Order: sequence, then C-alpha cells, then structure tokens
Amino acid sequence: MTTSRRQATQDTVQDTPNYGPVIRQRRKALGMTLDDVAKATDLTIGFLSQVERGISAPSLSSFMRIAGALQTSLEELLKVPEPYMEYVPKDSRQTYVLGKSKRLYEKLGPGFPGALTYPCIIHRPPGHVSEHMQHEGEVFCYLLSGSLEYHLGNKVFIMTPGDSIHHDTSKPHFSKVLGDEESVELWVSSTPIKTPG
Repeated sequence: MTTSRRQATQDTVQDTPNYGPVIRQRRKALGMTLDDVAKATDLTIGFLSQVERGISAPSLSSFMRIAGALQTSLEELLKVPEPYMEYVPKDSRQTYVLGKSKRLYEKLGPGFPGALTYPCIIHRPPGHVSEHMQHEGEVFCYLLSGSLEYHLGNKVFIMTPGDSIHHDTSKPHFSKVLGDEESVELWVSSTPIKTPG
C-alpha cells in the first residue's frame, strides 16, 4: 500500500472507532477483572483501564494479546470477517486504524491455527511514540521509509530506510517517528497468547 493509498483509506475514516466498550463488555462477560487481563497480557492495569475508557489505543501487538486473553480474536473484537487464504493479493489486505493518531496497520496474512509469526506493515505519523513494551516473544522490524529512534533496553538506535532490528521482546522497547514524514515499517512478531489459568 502506497502512502497515497494509505491517505485514501484514512480519508474514509471520520473518527477512529473506540474499541474500549467492546473490550470491557467481553471481559465482563467472561467474569474477568482488569487484573486477570493484565496478568495474561503483560500489560498494566492502568493502561488496560485507559484502553477500555477510550483514553489510550493499544498497538496491534497489544490488541492481539488482549484478544487472546479474552479468548477471542482481533477480527471478532473488531467485527470484521477474515476468510483464511494462504495467498493474499496486495489489494486484498485487511487494514486497521488504531488510536487518535490513526496509525494504519496492514495485515500481510490472516494467520492460521498454530501460526508462530504475525507479519504486518505499519504506517505511523510524524512524532508518534509507541507504547513502552516488555513481554514474551520476539520481533523483527525492517524500515521501508521514514526515520525511527528505536529504544531497546539501555540502547538507542537511529533507523533509516533499509535498517532492521530483531530482538527478544522481554527487553524493554519503544520507538519514536523522527522528522516530518510518516514511517512505513515491516514487522514480523511472535505474540504468545496466554490465558488465565
């Protein structure tokens, strides 16, 4: 998806949907507390509360972990159909817009039962700062365009197009989009799903 296609997609979205009430409704239907979901996702109770109240929007990775903890799928929470196809033409990718900054996520595949990785392309606006994250799994990021300041533990990397990073996500990490143009990032992540025991 080119930047112009991204803009066309965003132009069709007047306001980013608030998924908080859907998450809260599902959590309460399962009889789960915010603490239960926090333990299952490695996210804080405070952050989850903000998500449910529409104050914060989770990243796609965090959204997937929340869905897993709530014994459902991202697509079910977003109420979008997702037919399984091994081959996905570029014009048939599912996209999600999350947060007030309208970050655009392009899913590169619908996944399948037992899949170990989740590939996507993320478009982020200038100045966007990601969640501060630390959880089980691993992630790979290849920067297609734009510039990123990537924080990994005590290290800071300035990424430009063509640079990549691959690390264990148990290390604290977050990133910021530098400059005055959006970043376009190819991500492949593993997102272990844990359910309360």
